[in-house]
Amino acid sequence: MDIQRQIELISCGSAELLSAGELEEKLKRADHARKPLRIKFGADPTHPDLHLGHTVVLRKLRTFQELGHHVVFIIGGFTARIGDPSGESQTRPQITRTEVDRCARTYQEQVFKYLDRKKTEVVDNSDWLDELKLEEVIRIAAGYTVARLVERNDFEKRLKAKQPIGVHEFLYPLIQGYDSVRVRADVEIGGTDQKFNLLVGRELQRQAGQEPQIVLTMPLLVGTDGHDKMSKSLGNHIGIQEPPSSMYGKIMSLSDKLTGEYADILFPAARLFDSARPLETKKDLARRLTEECWGGQKALEAACEFEQVVQKKEIPGRVTEYAVPRDKVSDGKVDPVFLVTDSGGAASKSEARRLIEQGGVTLGGSRIKESKGLIDVENGQVLKVGKRFFRRLIVKVP
Repeated sequence: MDIQRQIELISCGSAELLSAGELEEKLKRADHARKPLRIKFGADPTHPDLHLGHTVVLRKLRTFQELGHHVVFIIGGFTARIGDPSGESQTRPQITRTEVDRCARTYQEQVFKYLDRKKTEVVDNSDWLDELKLEEVIRIAAGYTVARLVERNDFEKRLKAKQPIGVHEFLYPLIQGYDSVRVRADVEIGGTDQKFNLLVGRELQRQAGQEPQIVLTMPLLVGTDGHDKMSKSLGNHIGIQEPPSSMYGKIMSLSDKLTGEYADILFPAARLFDSARPLETKKDLARRLTEECWGGQKALEAACEFEQVVQKKEIPGRVTEYAVPRDKVSDGKVDPVFLVTDSGGAASKSEARRLIEQGGVTLGGSRIKESKGLIDVENGQVLKVGKRFFRRLIVKVP
């Protein structure tokens, strides 16, 4: 493919490319030598699930693979234990090796919903960072000044707000940059909040006698709350492992403004959003995203269920059964808070009480009005929590 056309595809939808001229030279040499570029992307496994925000970068990695290049996907088994300060207003809590390993296993399963296994090399930076001696760490740190680190926007804001910054946080961008040296990255991709870290990688490669990597940043996807970037810890995410009906429903619940942003960021070349037909755009976006993760049939089923349950306010054709524990039924009655929580409709008793008191829970078509006391339950009744949670009760009287 023509080099200029490759650059167009690579830069499409990106936030910043540093620089197009350097990328052109690398692509020309790669084409002449018939040797693919090494495209680096690292992710710290601090949570077990990836979400749509992660797919912005994963999609771009796939573009590189379709152009014949090789992706080096770095599981941040070591860096996750430090805690990336990017975009943070306070020091991240450090997590254990056991937690990191558990999350890392799920990451490797999920990324291949988007990446080509044959063109992907998966490595864990613990393999080389665990072996670094203190002398080597000091040597890496010597290549960067405190003044340069303090210029970083995150740190500058925290210093002005008199928020503490741990010394280990200064080391994070240096360690991430050292990863680029170890894997000999030609290009590194990350969100716009990663720009500083990616530029550090260029500097450390230069000091190591390597040609500096190209830096490609991608826009951050705002969460479903419309304010903060998508994050599992903030609860404003859409996970790529979520059940099809949940994924489809969350996308259909987006505001028109967010729908336009999601369409532009996730499918920049498709020009999906039509302000004159926002509902149709939303359906198209929901179908595409659900189909990517679960296939066409599951996406179709999710669309039909959404129309039936949310738009027509009907009970879905297939409802998961829930057996009410016998010892919790007294004279045909049960505690509604227990019923909602134990069935999976709420994560805690306090959340169950709130849902009931806000009128968000029905049983057998009738709204449960009180969270205190007991309510009558019958075999076969359908419990509904919110718009999309349904359970058909199995009640066996002792």
